Order: sequence, then C-alpha cells, then structure tokens
Amino acid sequence: MDLRGFLKALARRWPTAVVCLVLAVGAACAATGLSTPTYEARTQLFVATRHGEDMVQLTQGQSFSQARVQSYASIVTTSQVTQPVVRELRLRTTPEELASRITAEAPLDTVLINISVRDTVPERAAGIANAVAERFTVVVEQLETPPRPMSPEPTDARQPVPPPPVSPVALGITQKATTPAVPDSPRPLLNLAVGVLGGLLVGAGLVVLRETLDTTLKTSGALTEFSGLPDLGSIPFDKQAPRRPLVTTAGQHSPRAEAFRKLRTNLQFAQVDDRPRIIMVTSPLPGEGKTNTAANLALSLAEMGASTCLVDCDLRRPSVAETFGLIQDAGLTTVLIGQARVGDVIQQADDRLAVLASGPKPPNPTELLGSTRMRELLSELASTYDVVIADTAPLLPVADTLGLAPLAQGTLLVVRASKTSRDQVRASVEALERVGSRVLGTVFSMAAAPKGAGYDAYRGHGELPTPRMSAHLDESGAPAPTAGEK
Repeated sequence: MDLRGFLKALARRWPTAVVCLVLAVGAACAATGLSTPTYEARTQLFVATRHGEDMVQLTQGQSFSQARVQSYASIVTTSQVTQPVVRELRLRTTPEELASRITAEAPLDTVLINISVRDTVPERAAGIANAVAERFTVVVEQLETPPRPMSPEPTDARQPVPPPPVSPVALGITQKATTPAVPDSPRPLLNLAVGVLGGLLVGAGLVVLRETLDTTLKTSGALTEFSGLPDLGSIPFDKQAPRRPLVTTAGQHSPRAEAFRKLRTNLQFAQVDDRPRIIMVTSPLPGEGKTNTAANLALSLAEMGASTCLVDCDLRRPSVAETFGLIQDAGLTTVLIGQARVGDVIQQADDRLAVLASGPKPPNPTELLGSTRMRELLSELASTYDVVIADTAPLLPVADTLGLAPLAQGTLLVVRASKTSRDQVRASVEALERVGSRVLGTVFSMAAAPKGAGYDAYRGHGELPTPRMSAHLDESGAPAPTAGEK
C-alpha cells in the first residue's frame, strides 16, 4: 500500500484510528494516576590512590584507579553494603530488596562512581543514598587493605613495630545526596507522549490490517479495474431510498435520479452496433440494489420515450409489484403455466412503462425461468416493447438466474459499494460467462454521494410521492434493502 492508498484508507476508517488514540491516551493517563511516585537521590564518589608527589607514582595510581573502579561499582549492591545500611537505618526491607533499588555506574576513563537510590519517600531516598556511600567507602578500603605480614618474635625490645597495612586507595564523597523535590517516576508528559505515539501507531496498523483484509470494492474505478467490465453507472447512496425507491420521474433532478439517467445514456452508447432489447439485471447477493436499479432504469428509459416492460423474474423474493404499488397475485408465473395471457396480467405503471409482476411463488422457479415457454414470452415482449428489463434473483445463492441468463440479450451486474467482495464479483462474472451470458457492464450501487453545488442545487426539487415503504437498518447501521433496494 502506497502513501496515497494509506491516506485514503485512513480517511475511510478514521474512527478506528481515533478510538485507538483515545484508548492509548486513556491508558497512559490511568497508568500515570495509578502509579506510586518514586523519588531518586544521587551521590557521587571519587577514587584516589595513596602515593607520594612523584609524577610517575601519580600516573601509575591514576591508571590503577581507572582499572579497578568498574569493579568497585559492582560492590555497591552486595550484602556487605546493604545489610549494614538496613540495620543502621532500621529499614523495613531486606538487603536484597534494597539492592534492587540501588544503581551504581562508573563512567569510562574516570575515577568517579555515581550511586542512585530510588524510594517512595524523598527524605528516605536521600538518607539511604548517603548511608550506602559511606558504607561502600569502608567496604572498598577494607577489601583493598593488604593483610598484616607474619613477623618473627623481636630479639631486641628496642626494635620498632612496623605500622599496620594501609589501603592503597581512598574513596571520598564528592557530592552528597539531597532530598529530591520532584518524583523521578511517573512522568506524565512522557507517558502522554508514549500514549499518543502508541495510539497512532496501533491505529495506523489496524487501518492497514483492516484495509488489507477487506476485499470489498470501494470505488467504481476499482470495480472496473478488477472485473474488466465497463462501468455503466454509479448510483449514490440515499437514506431516503427505502421510503422513496422510485426517483427517476419527470421533473426530478436529485443526484440519484441523474445517476440513473446517466446509466441509461451509458447503456445506449455502450451498445450502439448491437443494442440489446432484453436486458437482465442481477447481483451477486441479495441487498445490493438490483431491484431498485431495474425499476429506475426502466422508468428512465420510459421517460426518454422508449416503450419499456419491466418483468419481475425474482420468483423467490419478488418485490417489483410492491415497489410500484401494483398487484402481485397475477403475473409471470400465471402466464408461464398457461392460466392467463400476457395482456391479461400486465399492468401499467406509466404511459410508456408496463410491469409484469412475478405472480404466485412457484415450487420450481429454476425450471420455469429456463423453460422454452419463458424464451417465447421474452420474445413476445421484445416484439411489443422497445426494451424489456428483467429483474432476477441474485446469482450466487440460487441457480434461477443462470437458467434465465442465456435467454437475455445482455446482463447488468449490480455491485454494492463497500459490501460486495472481490471473490463474489469474480464468481458472478465467471458464472455468467460459463452459461454464455453477454455481460454489458457493471452498476456500482449505494456509492458515496457526489459532492458539489451542481448536485446540491437540485436537491428536493420536483420529487413526486412514491409507494409507502418502511426503513430498516442493517447490521452496519445503513438502511437495509427493502423491496425497492433488493
């Protein structure tokens, strides 16, 4: 994913990043508030050698101190230092626990030892640091003091007694620990910065992960690039669609109405040499807007002046009659089983738009739709009307549409934005190609609404009343497809 793709993904999924940021900042604030303040007191010691004023001796002593000072730093946390300190200060802790709160370091090429002590009480931290420094000085000098040599009994009482051995090194405290004024931890600003940075990184990571795992198509361009089919139209999402599914009526200029007119125009120009008269409208799955597309495309063609017939071929979940407010009881299945003629059951939704409802639900829709009688019926309608639009069942759940597809002269595949996956589109196209269906192109439904004053200026002008339909919400919170959006 390049930077541009990441920014687009972030714009689509910004709530994920915001939630991660808020949670991380909240965790940082909670950690700061729940942490017990810890204070750190520091003291410093200088390691020197006991030699004369001779420069050679001084140089040798300096090298000796630097060579051994690293080892001295490791002695600070031993029990020889911590146990007497615990006893002297009457601390309610063990020497081992006290050692875990002591840090000693010796900077390279120096003869300095820095000792730090952490404690929840600032005064106690300073007291422990000073006591550790004093005790450490005694321990080191004792360790460096050579043992007294064994000497024979003196023969002369006037013989002088040799002086006791002296440590070649001497430690001096150059900086005593003082009571710290502010706690060393927690650090609110640092914790907040870590929380913000961590939240941003986690949010960005989740956005990238979700974008990588999300195989749905977000734009009509992505659909065209993936499927290789012409993009005949992009229908914007309209929250009023469940209540007002029919938008392509005379005098209406909403973005959705204009999108269906554009679909009509693109369909005409895409098939100039071999214009199909029987067009099947389908989708991979239910709820992708195929019925809405079929109904409004038929209205748009009728508005242009073409005599149009809309046939409800979804014999499992028919909804065309409900969309137009027509009678459902008699229609396609009535004609297919020979109980009526087409002229007896066809209904007029407009001066130039006829609707053939599905009729009673049959037990064998796949056989009926693929029958010879269905082929004859479509040919009869095509000889009577300029265009026949067939609204069919979804491709993937049932086989009804694949039996009907060879009888149509062209197919429109409706794909719902951010809902239909790439695998579902691929499976649908391959299924249509296997049965020899001519796929005219795709319709990208429920896409992001176009922005701009050109569309906004037409909003709400000339809208005519349509059949009453109740709005529902699907799991994502968007209006769930009803009869007009199937």
